[in-house]
Amino acid sequence: MSGEPISRRRALELIGLGTAGVATGAAGWATGLGAPPSDRLEPAAQGQRLAEPQVLASRDGLLDVRLVAASGVRLAGRDTAGWGFNGTSPGPTLRVRPGDLLRVRLVNHIDQPTNLHTHGLHVSPSGNSDNPFLTIERGGSFDYAIRIPARHPAGTFWYHPHHHGTVADQIFAGLVGALLVEGAGGEADLPVHGDRLLLVTDTTLDGAGRVASPTMMARMRGREGELVLVNGQYQPVITAAPGSVQRWRVINGCVSRVLALRLDGHRLTHVALDGAFLPAPVDRDQVVLAPGNRADLLVRPTGSGQYALISDPYDRGGLGMMDGGSSTGGPVTLATLATAGPATTSPSVPVTLSAPAVPQGPMAGQRRLTFAMGMGGMGMGGMGFTIDGRTFDPDRDDQSVALGTVEEWTVVNTSPMAHPFHLHVWPFHVLAGSAGMPPAGVVQNVVLVPARGWVRLRIRFSDFAGRSVFHCHILDHEDLGMMATVNVRG
Repeated sequence: MSGEPISRRRALELIGLGTAGVATGAAGWATGLGAPPSDRLEPAAQGQRLAEPQVLASRDGLLDVRLVAASGVRLAGRDTAGWGFNGTSPGPTLRVRPGDLLRVRLVNHIDQPTNLHTHGLHVSPSGNSDNPFLTIERGGSFDYAIRIPARHPAGTFWYHPHHHGTVADQIFAGLVGALLVEGAGGEADLPVHGDRLLLVTDTTLDGAGRVASPTMMARMRGREGELVLVNGQYQPVITAAPGSVQRWRVINGCVSRVLALRLDGHRLTHVALDGAFLPAPVDRDQVVLAPGNRADLLVRPTGSGQYALISDPYDRGGLGMMDGGSSTGGPVTLATLATAGPATTSPSVPVTLSAPAVPQGPMAGQRRLTFAMGMGGMGMGGMGFTIDGRTFDPDRDDQSVALGTVEEWTVVNTSPMAHPFHLHVWPFHVLAGSAGMPPAGVVQNVVLVPARGWVRLRIRFSDFAGRSVFHCHILDHEDLGMMATVNVRG
């Protein structure tokens, strides 16, 4: 994609094409994804037991895997033309430990250039590690070698493509997988009888099982799919005994959809966010996850029965004068918790958890970053999704930081839509934010910045020098230019 903004005239033409698709009148297709309701794929399987992806685990300090990105996966019980790794979506779950070497040969059999991002890992951004600037052309392959630091926290992470301009297409088609770091740091203190992965994705498929292409209006809003899936399944069933405690590792692998999670008849005990423990368990009626966020939740069924795991509507805002606001739709059932049998007694949840400490000491820098979108700031200068007034240029250094320093960044969102801020490699503590922000002091690597809102972050740029990126994790917005570079100099 070029760094030039879309002209006002062209934008209005494209918006007209998008709104023509909306006029079909089916609420589920209001994103303008190009397929009428009569030609959409209906799920063939519903209510099957939750299936976990294949697990590939390290041995003797090494995990050596081959991931083939290709079309042809089963989604919602049907054979589709969606994309996956090694023939499945999600791809295999990669399990590593601190100190391990993760080797991945990524083979590209899709019709777009691609690459690989280990989302949330604190690893090198350079060379053949978690390098977002690499390009693997169609028919090519690349050998990654990613060293997990010996002090890396245990937690829930994931992997997905990150080739600029094609990220949203590839994740919407199914190219995602979980990446779990196992180890100490409080893991053994959790009183769990089962460890469940729930990788949530959404997509839209036509009657032939092909992934629907978005209009420009859908890209500008951030596309949300007709089918919302858990581990590639449609409304699967999670079984448990009454009184038992399960750990649910929930990954929001959607392109744009915000998950506002609740479990009928239960509160969710939130213990970790984005791969790091909270200071203490928190019982919540609802847990909100922006695209890219992960939450570790403890669930203790209170009795026999069936309880729906639901994502409630979440208003992400709209395009201001360019449309009437984004439709949030209705509640979406993700899965069902089914409990039966004799009651089980479980130990109590720990009172405190091993949360990372907020970096202290003098601040080496105070930066203010501005996320903006619209017609040249709603003027006549053209349309762009920008950070600090510029669209993405991989050859430009937007921020330069000294290795080993601590900085505070204030991210200001001047747009009428919420934008999830994601920084590669270096996790951050959320210190404060505008109304509606979650409590401060929690480590994250994706934080949802409200429309017309702001958030202040503290970041320790430790361990790794090199160039990487930060961006909006509504992936259509990233592809349209809402991404910038950071160069950490050693």
